[in-house]
Amino acid sequence: MRRFGLAVVLVLACSGLVLSPVASAPASLEVTDSGVVAEFPTSLQFTVSAESPHPVTDARLLYTIDKMNHAPVVSEAWAVFEPATSVSTSWTWDMRRASLPPGAEITYWWRVTDKSGETVETTPAVLNFDDDRYGWQRIESDDVTLHWYYGGDEFAHLLLDICNEAIEMLAEDVGTRLDRRIQVYVYRSPEDLRGAMIYPQEWTGGVAFVDYSIVAIGIGPGDLGWGVRALRHELTHLVVHTTTFSPYGVLPRWLDEGLATHMEAEQPSHTFTAILVHAVEQDELISLRTLNGPFSSDTTKAYLSYAQSLSVVRYLLDAYGTDPMYRLLMLLEEGETIDSALQQSYGKDLDDIEAEWRTVLRKQVLND
Repeated sequence: MRRFGLAVVLVLACSGLVLSPVASAPASLEVTDSGVVAEFPTSLQFTVSAESPHPVTDARLLYTIDKMNHAPVVSEAWAVFEPATSVSTSWTWDMRRASLPPGAEITYWWRVTDKSGETVETTPAVLNFDDDRYGWQRIESDDVTLHWYYGGDEFAHLLLDICNEAIEMLAEDVGTRLDRRIQVYVYRSPEDLRGAMIYPQEWTGGVAFVDYSIVAIGIGPGDLGWGVRALRHELTHLVVHTTTFSPYGVLPRWLDEGLATHMEAEQPSHTFTAILVHAVEQDELISLRTLNGPFSSDTTKAYLSYAQSLSVVRYLLDAYGTDPMYRLLMLLEEGETIDSALQQSYGKDLDDIEAEWRTVLRKQVLND
């Protein structure tokens, strides 16, 4: 009886082994998993797993970024792995080489190929490279989405109103507006903002990511006055760069910074006025042809560059109105040189405009 009982147990055990499901290779190439891990602001790690009856030989990430481009751009990145019938691999986007602003939108998918030549693509997925260090809130208007994480609703609505007013003022003074929604990220301080950037300048308090239509700015509880001016400044860069965006056009730095500084406040700061007066009296004004390109890294010359740019832009708007300014930007977008664009919009080239402006500025300084 004992031997019979043992035999029954052995039979049942063997039956159990026979009936258990056995893992088998897939009949064709399959992507079994994919995902992404974000470490803001330093990296994005994209992962993928695949199985096939034949060794998987290639896995590449394809992605697009929601930004202004002259033509559709699909980027590719290759994952490194040893070919096998079952693979799990990844590719890491190191932001130290090409960083993204907070809130940038990426659409990505994987293309996987095995040794037989079979290829499978995953369904495109969308992610936003969000600064997850803070609990963001958001409010919207027709043109702007504002993100903030401190301060009440009244504070947020005040800043949103400032954005909307700046956009309307630009439409009046420049004659154009964005056709893309603007994303504004308001940080509690410049220090918080710099923590969202790779290798920021120590003085950075606000930045316009013009290709992405994103503004990020640090406005502390006691910095509202400065914050309003800086917000107007950065929004102007977005509008002006979008207006002149083309594969051919070059936007002179004095025009870009002059318009942005013009939008900050109704009157120039006492600092800019004093710098201009000193430069006129000492015959130290910088030529506009020099200011077509990057401004000097020297602090004194940089301040003078901004002051001159503001003065020239305000002279053009006061003396000629807004229509020629709009025409100037449109011509630059079409690829005209600054001399040709000024000639067609104002009837004068850059040297003539500069001579005219210097004469008016000198008279103002002497009369004062």
